Amino acid sequence: MKINIRHWLKSLLSLCLASSLFLGGCSVLQANSVDDTDNRVSNKEQNSLTANAGKSTMSDNLPRLNGKATVELVVNGSTIAVEVDGNNAPITAGNFVDLVDRGVYNGLTFHRVVKDPQPFVVQGGDPLGNGTGNFVDPDTGRPRYIPLEIKLEGDAEPTYSKAFGRASPKVVLHHSRGAVAMARSQAPDSASCQFYFALADLEFLDGDYAVFGYVTQGMDVVDQIKQGDRMESVKITQGAENLQK
Repeated sequence: MKINIRHWLKSLLSLCLASSLFLGGCSVLQANSVDDTDNRVSNKEQNSLTANAGKSTMSDNLPRLNGKATVELVVNGSTIAVEVDGNNAPITAGNFVDLVDRGVYNGLTFHRVVKDPQPFVVQGGDPLGNGTGNFVDPDTGRPRYIPLEIKLEGDAEPTYSKAFGRASPKVVLHHSRGAVAMARSQAPDSASCQFYFALADLEFLDGDYAVFGYVTQGMDVVDQIKQGDRMESVKITQGAENLQK
């Protein structure tokens, strides 16, 4: 049987890159493998997150964004503007804008940058700077996690706590180049504060990770980010009134 080696390698690479988002990478990418969404949770927390899967109560006390907002990040002296979409991802967008409003991201680094063997993601937002940190809510003293939030075409509301795998559902917010999405561990409801920029069209991640906005200015700045670069400032420039605490 004739095998298209190039197509096979491309498929394997895509699978490894997707897996590396929470499994630590594939051996074929060992030199460049990353836990790209490695905000790890303990076994106890993992069991709690699993138990909460599908329960709307998980999001009852979380911030929401009712509409859109614009967030500007300054990195290496240049501005990156992100339009945050609370219409299609109200909880994910609300969590991000709330963290911006609290000043959580100011001074944090981009701890993982994956550009080889092909452009993948730039990830940051970890308070610990090593891929294992979460946002600890000062009001509760506990990490804040948000449910996986995916809105499908034709649906009035997002689907929560369900990863669709490689079924490739028709999502509203795609992993196109410039998409901004939440990093997570293997548990669907484990996203906290780490986020990533998509450096290319990454449609194989659609339905598994929650996109909540897109870069509208400064994608060239994102392309130049190196591991260890800092977010000099992150602020809301429009739509702050749409944040419901």
